[in-house]
Amino acid sequence: MTDLAHAPEHHDEHESTGIDNRKLGMWAFLGSEFLFFGALISNYLLYQGRKGFPGPYPADIYDIPFTSISSFVLLMSSLTMVLAHNAMSRHDRNGTKTWLLATAMLGSVFLGGQVFEFTEFITEHGMKTTTNPAASAFYVLTGFHGTHVAIGVIMLLSLWGIARRGSLSDRHGLNVELVGLYWHFVDIIWIVIFTVVYLIR
Repeated sequence: MTDLAHAPEHHDEHESTGIDNRKLGMWAFLGSEFLFFGALISNYLLYQGRKGFPGPYPADIYDIPFTSISSFVLLMSSLTMVLAHNAMSRHDRNGTKTWLLATAMLGSVFLGGQVFEFTEFITEHGMKTTTNPAASAFYVLTGFHGTHVAIGVIMLLSLWGIARRGSLSDRHGLNVELVGLYWHFVDIIWIVIFTVVYLIR
């Protein structure tokens, strides 16, 4: 087992809360993101039942088995993220690199599935962003979530590159714990989206 470059355990703490400033900032950011996605989900629910516009509507063409597999892949990435953080806490460089890369790859598979789904909806079913308000709301909601996943994959690959150089540390910059918080947020939001948008119709 090879140790990660690791300075003595110390975190700059917020004077009044005793919480690392970076973690406090991440929690504040994620709180605003919950509100953002709440607004997008509400927007979709508002328009999904409105008829009188050209079809198809998203609910008419969902491929639930395919999306379920993509969802399972994304949820599995939460497990690999936990394993990456656990390896980091044990100063296991190889384990950290392996699980960070695995998490990034699982996220990439989910993104590939989303691109495939969008392509099928547009080319096979003719549902574009301008087809009807429900379609527009669907693409905006799931597209923004996909963008968040892509940002998470970039952060994971950046950490993987830093870990390969042996300079990954908890003390400075964006670390495994912060990226883990972001990644679990992305997964939780998808559970809500999948349940409300795909399953409850």
